[in-house]
Amino acid sequence: MSLQWSLVASFLYVEIAFVILLLLPIIPARTWQKFFKSRFLKSIESQANIWFMGFLLILILMFVDSIREMGRYSAGREAEHGHLDSELQYSMKLFRAQRNFYIAGFALFLCLVIRRLVLLIQAQASLLAERDAALKQAKGASDAAQSLLKGNSGDTREESAEVKKLRQDLDDTKDQLVKLTKSEAAVKKQAANLTAEYDNLLKEHAKLQKKYEAVTSSESSKDK
Repeated sequence: MSLQWSLVASFLYVEIAFVILLLLPIIPARTWQKFFKSRFLKSIESQANIWFMGFLLILILMFVDSIREMGRYSAGREAEHGHLDSELQYSMKLFRAQRNFYIAGFALFLCLVIRRLVLLIQAQASLLAERDAALKQAKGASDAAQSLLKGNSGDTREESAEVKKLRQDLDDTKDQLVKLTKSEAAVKKQAANLTAEYDNLLKEHAKLQKKYEAVTSSESSKDK
């Protein structure tokens, strides 16, 4: 195995070991979050990202190159069919190209898996912290409510008297509201009756006015 593929294989082994560590249940998510947010990783975060992206680009190029070599050696082996020595050499080179293909492919795949696992672990740690904060807040509210109940236990009679007084005032207000509603309805009905009577009076006035004009016109004609 050449030097570059030895480095890729070593990187793959490191990735496998790191994935196994991430999947171990004995290491909690909060411990991983503290490790990911440590000062050492914060200090080398920018440089580590640059090196990681560069190595990822190299992996992609080597993966593409392994695919190209597989196609070339596969075609060469078919072309040398019948020549045993040449076919064996192409078969050996094809095997190496396939090995390199799997190494580079698994290394790229584990890069994505590790990134996803790290994000999930950080999200789990954040959810656990929020859960603990919510539990502490609920416990504090419960303790405060119990203390208030204990402190106000002696004032329950006075509070009950105040509640009765407030209820009585509320009932009186409701009765007054009902009376006002009834009186308002009666006033509206009376106003409607008055309006009808006023209309009738206007009609009668108009009739009397016509009769008066007719009588006046007849008397004036007789005088003439």
